[in-house]
Amino acid sequence: MSTAFEPDDLYLYRDITDLQCRPQGDLAACELSSPERDTDSNQSSIWLIYLDGGRPPHQLTSGGSDSAPRWCPTDNALAFLSNRGDGRQVYTIRTDGGEAKRLTNLPSGAMSFGWAPDGRKLFALCTISADPEKRGLTQDDNDEGAGRPADAPRLIWRLPYKIDGAGYTLDTEIHLYTIDAQTGESCRLTRGSFEVSGAEWSADSKRIAFTRTREGRVAHRTDVWVIDADGNNARQITSTVASAGFPRWSPDSRFVAFTGSEHDGDAQMRLWLHDLHTGETCGLGDESIEVVSGSTVFWSHDSKRLYCVLARHGRQEVAAVSVPDGQLERLVTGDRQVSQLSIGENRLLYTSEDGRTPSDVWASRLDGTCAQRLTDFNPWWRERTVPIVTLRQFEVPDGDGGTERVDGWWLAPPGRKAPGPLLVDAHGGPASYALLSFNWHVYWYILMSQGWAILALNPVGSSSYGRDFSSRARRKWGKCDLDQQLAAVQTLRKEGLVDERLAITGKSYGGFLSAWAIGNTTAFRAAVVSAPVTSIETHFGVSDSGYYSDCYSMYGKPNVERDAMRELSPLSYVEKVRTPTLILQGEADERCPVCQAEELFTGIMATTDTPAELVTYPGGSHHFFESGRPSHRKDMLTRLTGWLEKWVEQPLRGDTVQSCAPKNGERTPGQPTISDRTTEPAS
Repeated sequence: MSTAFEPDDLYLYRDITDLQCRPQGDLAACELSSPERDTDSNQSSIWLIYLDGGRPPHQLTSGGSDSAPRWCPTDNALAFLSNRGDGRQVYTIRTDGGEAKRLTNLPSGAMSFGWAPDGRKLFALCTISADPEKRGLTQDDNDEGAGRPADAPRLIWRLPYKIDGAGYTLDTEIHLYTIDAQTGESCRLTRGSFEVSGAEWSADSKRIAFTRTREGRVAHRTDVWVIDADGNNARQITSTVASAGFPRWSPDSRFVAFTGSEHDGDAQMRLWLHDLHTGETCGLGDESIEVVSGSTVFWSHDSKRLYCVLARHGRQEVAAVSVPDGQLERLVTGDRQVSQLSIGENRLLYTSEDGRTPSDVWASRLDGTCAQRLTDFNPWWRERTVPIVTLRQFEVPDGDGGTERVDGWWLAPPGRKAPGPLLVDAHGGPASYALLSFNWHVYWYILMSQGWAILALNPVGSSSYGRDFSSRARRKWGKCDLDQQLAAVQTLRKEGLVDERLAITGKSYGGFLSAWAIGNTTAFRAAVVSAPVTSIETHFGVSDSGYYSDCYSMYGKPNVERDAMRELSPLSYVEKVRTPTLILQGEADERCPVCQAEELFTGIMATTDTPAELVTYPGGSHHFFESGRPSHRKDMLTRLTGWLEKWVEQPLRGDTVQSCAPKNGERTPGQPTISDRTTEPAS
């Protein structure tokens, strides 16, 4: 008999956070992560997967913090990162038995690493101490700031000076090292006031391509560099792409492929190709080929195509792009989202999940045929009552007097016949799309077990639908996409699927849209706003990336576009909030810092009598909701679902409900024209 989802299910869920296929294509290793109740932390271990399906997966390590498995090119062994000793070091283990052996003794540990194809060396990215008082002039090992006390004054002399998840960064640098595979001895290759963010060996093991930030006053841009394995001849090979990442060297050593966007603040990633023979860098294929950011790009053995995870119409697919002509071939499709990807000699290996099934590892031929599921890491899922999930289209206002069709995931309890409560879940970005990850949306399943339906729309501004569709939200945050959300709700009401019990939630940009909605409409009876942007003008100055991402969104520099920032900020309309609002916020969030949540809460409390609560989570980064401390995550689930259940049953109080329409027929910029705004397009 099926049972309902509950908050404690987050402790049962095992997520695949890394996947590596052995080059021969017969065996794979994955990192499996899950929350641990006793230690109140997220634990990870390495598992082996047999691609022929003849043996079930089995756990190879149990260190509690084992991650990033990487196959040794010349031996029946793999290396991985672990905190089982001093810091995060590289360990090796044979797959046919034996104990893990520590390979490195890096003073600050390793962030990531990779094998040279000949198996003699590895590269490692390591964080070292730096002295911010030298303002980026450190060049030698003796100049490092290892002796600075932790509570020393923190000089800020450049942008960025902090990163979400790490905090203040000017007292550290990330540099590239090589590691001898036999002795573990390390050699530092890069020096300077910058941070290396990704690397890969050339096929002959003689060079390394890597990405690094720039030096100077404003240093967030990243470029691709190449360096010899002995540390000589470091040279920059790209300069026109704003955010180059994850370099991939072609097997014939002619090209370096990478992902990135051309403009500062643009979150949509495409493939780029640098020709080492001609020195030219160009986008690969049509601009509409949007790829999922991360280490999910691989070359074919003949250097004629790139395999990648493609973002397309709210789905994530496996695709191949031919080199150099850029022709796209979709290989693994369907109403699902692929996350991890790896390539063997004649196999695609990938993870796949959707709203009805949890993430598991699948294998197919290189053309995507003969797909087979290889793992069953969450058997408890089959004991739960899973929702009905449909990708629907809705006719909505286009913001220019016409209409258009947009996609949305509709999730509902099985067998629900009468209209019921609906949660509108606004995705982040805005240049993103609704994700179907259980880790991100445990509350969906808890609410659906209580009779709720979920609408996860991809309105205007969403990525994966082409550059034009995404760009239309620039300088129009909230104005068009809220109207589209409400128009979709109206369609569901006309179909008899939902009633007046309407709530909204969202995180990051979804937090912005939720905060914008409650200040611009009285359509929602309850709201949960997480890690929001509430004042774009202050977000520009306090976010780790606001000084360039907000400029991109506003089509200009802040000294030109401050009026637009104020007009589009939810804080400008906070006195109109009538929807009971719960605000959830990580205290260590540097992407949408805690002041944004505090401003919204204080504004509601000081200018209205609307019920409101703010809950902050110590140590929580911007990703506190999906990867924070397990006890905090459970607390959030309990509070979110409890708040919605309490307030959605209560109509907004009649003595405080106000129409958002201005008097005298004049419309305030950014304000709706009717209180429920179900179909009225924004001007």
